Amino acid sequence: MNILGAVIAGLVGTAVMTMMMAVAPKMGLPKMDIIGLLGTMFTEKKENARPIGALVHFMMGAIFAIIYAAIWSAGVGAVNWYWGLIFGAGHAIVMMVTMPMMLRVHPRPPQTQRDPMTAVGQILGHVVFGIVTALVYAPFLA
Repeated sequence: MNILGAVIAGLVGTAVMTMMMAVAPKMGLPKMDIIGLLGTMFTEKKENARPIGALVHFMMGAIFAIIYAAIWSAGVGAVNWYWGLIFGAGHAIVMMVTMPMMLRVHPRPPQTQRDPMTAVGQILGHVVFGIVTALVYAPFLA
């Protein structure tokens, strides 16, 4: 396992996922502002929320990439796009189960849309994260 490679892969995967969230409304998906959601958990000051949220979001991406790398190094799957897709789909399921709990403990919960297109966007974002993370991580193992 290459921890530095996993962190880099997670940061790249998170960047691509974040870009997808920015253009999601142009693709017919609802606005998905995880950075705002995370930031407002830590501060009421709007000017501080986005930088804090971005830091937390990218940190979580690095941590999840380390978890992916640990699972791969334990012999589960392979570091390729297919297993990145599978891990990303599993990651989406975990996120969809834990998100309602996170919103219940959020000090300033936002109004969230609960429709099928929100779920599609969440699954797509995490699948892309998984694929990109796997593809960026693979060369670190060569």
